Amino acid sequence: MIERFVALRYLRSGKSSGFAYVVTWFSFIGIALGVATLIIVTSVMNGFRAELLDKIVGMKGHIIVSRADHEGILDYDKLAEQIAQSDNKIKKVIPQIEQQCVLASRGNARGIMVQGFSQDSLKIKNLVSNNIKSGKISNFQKQTIFIGKRLANLMNLKLGDSVKLMIPDGLETPFGNLPKEESFEISGIFEVGMNEYDKNIILMPLATAQDFFNQVNKVSQIEIFIDDVDNSQKIAQKLADTIGSGFMILDWQHSDASIFHAVVVEKNVMTLILSIIILVAVFNIISGLTMLTSSKTRDIAILRTMGMTQKSILKIFFTIGSSIGVLGTTIGISLGLLVSTNIDRIKQFLERFSNSELFSEEIYFLTQIPSKVDWLEVLYITLFSIILCFIATLYPAKKASKLDPVEALRI
Repeated sequence: MIERFVALRYLRSGKSSGFAYVVTWFSFIGIALGVATLIIVTSVMNGFRAELLDKIVGMKGHIIVSRADHEGILDYDKLAEQIAQSDNKIKKVIPQIEQQCVLASRGNARGIMVQGFSQDSLKIKNLVSNNIKSGKISNFQKQTIFIGKRLANLMNLKLGDSVKLMIPDGLETPFGNLPKEESFEISGIFEVGMNEYDKNIILMPLATAQDFFNQVNKVSQIEIFIDDVDNSQKIAQKLADTIGSGFMILDWQHSDASIFHAVVVEKNVMTLILSIIILVAVFNIISGLTMLTSSKTRDIAILRTMGMTQKSILKIFFTIGSSIGVLGTTIGISLGLLVSTNIDRIKQFLERFSNSELFSEEIYFLTQIPSKVDWLEVLYITLFSIILCFIATLYPAKKASKLDPVEALRI
C-alpha cells in the first residue's frame, strides 16, 4: 500500500522531478497515440477488405464458370441445376450475359459493361436488389435497363429516359458486320456504393441481352454464390471434377487476387511502421524513469534507511512505469475505437471544414471510408503495448532498488 502511495506522489511531483516529469508525460501521450493509430489503421484496412469483398464479389459472384473457348454456354439451365446440386454450400446460381457496349444519350457516349440476367436472379442478387434507389424490380423486363446512380448523374439521366446502346459487330450483311443500335428505357437506378460499378455497369433482362448481343439460348457465364467465401477454392475444385472439361472455373481469390493482396500488404506494412510509435514511447518510459531515479536518489536513500526493502523500491518504480503504460494504452484504445466507429463522419466534417476532398471515390473505389473493428486485433495491440511497457519499466526500477543508501546520502 505504501509503495502505491509513494508512486502516485512521484507521478504528481512535476516541479521537483524536473525534465523527467516532462519525458514521462511525453511517453504517456506517445503510447496513447500509438495504440489509437494502430487500432484506427487496422480497422480501416479491415473495413476496406470487407467492403471490397462484399462489393466486388457481390457483383461478380464467388465463383465464375465460363466456356474455355469463350463461345458461350448452351443448355445453361441444365448446367446451373447441376452446379446447384453439386454442393450444399452453394446458395445461389445465376446464369448471365456479360458484354461491353457503348451507351449514347444527348450527344454523350460512354463505354459500359452490360450484365444480363433474369428478374428472379435480380431479386436474389442482394447487393443490387437491396440498393435500388428509383424504380421497381417488377419493371426489369423487355426493352428496359437498370443503371447506376453515378452513371445517371454523369450523363444527366433519370427514370423513364430513353438511351441507345451500340455494339460494333451486331448485324451481319453481305458487306460484313455492321454496328447494331437499339433504344432502351431506364426503369431502375441502383447504388451499390462502389464507384466503378455505379458508373460503369448496366443491368438488362436476360432474354433482351441474349437478343441484343446475338447470343440466343446462350449465356456468357454462370455466377455462383456460396455460404463461406473462404471455401471458394475447395468448391471450385470440386466443380471442376463435377462438370467436366471444356469449362473455365475461376474463384474470387484468383480473379481479384491483386486487389486483396495489396490491401493485406498495406495493412501489414502500416502496422509495422506505426508500431514504432509505441516503441519510441516505451524508450521514453525508460528515459523518464531513469531520470526520475536520478532526481529521487536522496529520497530513495531516506526510504531505505527508514526500513523500506529493495523489493518495495522496485515496486514503487515498477508501479510508476506500468501506470503510465496501462493508462496510456487505455486512453489509446478508447480514442482508437471512438475514431474507428465514426471515421466517415470525421471525414465529412474535415472535408466541409477544409473545403477539399479527402477521400476520392475515383481512387479508392468506395463511396465512403469503411471501418471494421476486429476485437482480436484490439486485444493483440493492447497486450503488445502493455507487455512492452512492463518490460521497459524493469531496468530503471531494478536500478533504483539497488541504490546504496549510504553512498546516496553522501552525494
